[in-house]
Amino acid sequence: MTKHLLTLVWNRRRANALVVLEIFISFLVLFAAVTLGAYYADNYRRPLGYSYENVWDISVGSLMEMISGDSATEDKKNITKRLLAALRDFPEIEASAGMDNPLFSIGTSNGVYHHQGRKTLASFCAVTDGFQDVMRLELVRGRWFEAADDALDWDPVLINQRLANELFGSEDPLGKNIGNPEEKRQARVVGIITEYRENGELFEPESYVLVRRKLTGVADDAMRHIVIRVRPGTTAAFEETVMTRLLATARGTSFEIKPLAQVRASFLRFCMAPLLAIGVVAAFLMIMVSLGLVGVVWQNVTQRTTEIGLRRALGGTATAIYTQVLGELVVITSVGLLLGTALVAQLPLLGVMTFVGTRVFLVGLGTSLALIYLLTLLCGLYPSMLASKIQPAEALHYE
Repeated sequence: MTKHLLTLVWNRRRANALVVLEIFISFLVLFAAVTLGAYYADNYRRPLGYSYENVWDISVGSLMEMISGDSATEDKKNITKRLLAALRDFPEIEASAGMDNPLFSIGTSNGVYHHQGRKTLASFCAVTDGFQDVMRLELVRGRWFEAADDALDWDPVLINQRLANELFGSEDPLGKNIGNPEEKRQARVVGIITEYRENGELFEPESYVLVRRKLTGVADDAMRHIVIRVRPGTTAAFEETVMTRLLATARGTSFEIKPLAQVRASFLRFCMAPLLAIGVVAAFLMIMVSLGLVGVVWQNVTQRTTEIGLRRALGGTATAIYTQVLGELVVITSVGLLLGTALVAQLPLLGVMTFVGTRVFLVGLGTSLALIYLLTLLCGLYPSMLASKIQPAEALHYE
């Protein structure tokens, strides 16, 4: 049966070539859309490690504003410390802290961390005391940053469990140095947190380090962002009050206040835009494939009325005719999918899309194949049914 179907498809190779090409292209685009969607979905279900509700992000000027001018001038001296002190006066603010890297953004800072000859790359962010209260981080063991850390001759850091497992394995990381052994001032682990996903839910969790920023009163210590946790029910009108106080505290510095929930929503829309665009293209191509498949089957049934009628006269059942027409369609689809799968299988070997992981890659591949085959069967149902209803007498009209 299979050999017979292959022969029928080969005999009409010119008519089927365009449909095979459409299936091939559609499969590649659909695979990209499904795999990216599966990657996002797999990441989205994992915990963030912090709470963004009722948290506002305050951008403190631009980078040039922070580093320009004399660092000893009153406008630059202790700017972060003065801003945090001013924000503590508001009863609407439960906690406040400074941080260098904003949440829900593409950019990040990376560094290499060491332990007994082992090296690993991890993202990091400098934060001030109280950051855990603003973001409600979950401490697994150890302690948070505290004011007494100012007197230390090493830098206290918090690491997430992912980095702890990667760098230390079963060994306890607390009290261990993870900085470059060649550097005099070391970074030492004082606590372990569950997770910290700086780039949000859609991106894969990564090893992370929170470094305590000691505010010494020079411009280089100024934080580019301040996060505040406001009491539930605080209205947007409070933003104007906060802005007035910030401008009065740090004259000549620009500020921008945004609720983290709003920042997150905008960032999610930005990240989903490529997936939406690929999805629209995939849907358009699927429609084109559907029309092509229906057209090919319909034409085959019309042109082969005599053949089908003769088969019925020789004892061929309606089920056999139905199965043959659908089988031809499956063979045509399989040729296009075989070419597409062969190309997709080369992507991991070429280092393309390795970020999605093997499991997500296989889910994307399997789902795409299933969707194309499902579409093929749906497109072939009606033409196959028409072919199965052809009677032997109808063949007399064509010959």
